[in-house]
Amino acid sequence: MEKTRILILGGTGEARRLAAELAAREEFDILLSLAGRTETPARQPVPVRIGGFGGAAGLATFLTEGGYGLLIDATHPFAERISANAAMAAGRTGIPALALVRPEWLPEPGDHWHIVADIPAAIASLGPAPRRVFLATGRQGAHHAEVAPQHFYLVRSVDPVDPPLALADVEYILDRGPFTLEGEIELMRQYRIDAVVTKNSGGTAAYAKIEAARLLGLKVVVIARVPAAGLTSVETVEAALEAIGHLISPVMKRGV
Repeated sequence: MEKTRILILGGTGEARRLAAELAAREEFDILLSLAGRTETPARQPVPVRIGGFGGAAGLATFLTEGGYGLLIDATHPFAERISANAAMAAGRTGIPALALVRPEWLPEPGDHWHIVADIPAAIASLGPAPRRVFLATGRQGAHHAEVAPQHFYLVRSVDPVDPPLALADVEYILDRGPFTLEGEIELMRQYRIDAVVTKNSGGTAAYAKIEAARLLGLKVVVIARVPAAGLTSVETVEAALEAIGHLISPVMKRGV
């Protein structure tokens, strides 16, 4: 039986779970692509490719030359460039494509959210008075905090911020989720945090900081997502598996 080759653009826990589910099925040949921004990526259950493709045109060429029958964009909700490239590459090649996008967080009673468009706007929204800020956006874009040196910043990321921020009052934590509610409350109390800056990443792995801020009555500056690229999208691994079945079946039937 000829296998259907599937390229998964990953870097999320959902991508890893989906890859594992598909790898268990003998009719699929899976390749997981990572951008390479993380120095120590989590172990993956399938063969991995690391690095960019050279834009939408490069991705389209990779798909056609590799004989791929399906493209899945399971990147981080804020990986806007690769998602846009995936949509354009699918359009150019005619290869079926699907986006797995975890649902975004929504404010609940007790939350003190301030929604902004990007990290510079988030830093500006902290105001002129000194604050103790948990900057939980990862290392990408952390340098924007340098325009507001009056604040203390606790910066958490998977890899070190390099170069370190040009700030006098900053501390770094290297850690990878999932995080617990108890751990986040302890962290915020230890550093006397009064404001949290986060992207609306969605999912469960990093939601504990939202819950902790709610229980502690803290301001949360939430960076909103940009509108999704043009691919058909689902929100869960289970929904992705069902959709893949519908996308792949007509292709396999044509090949018989």
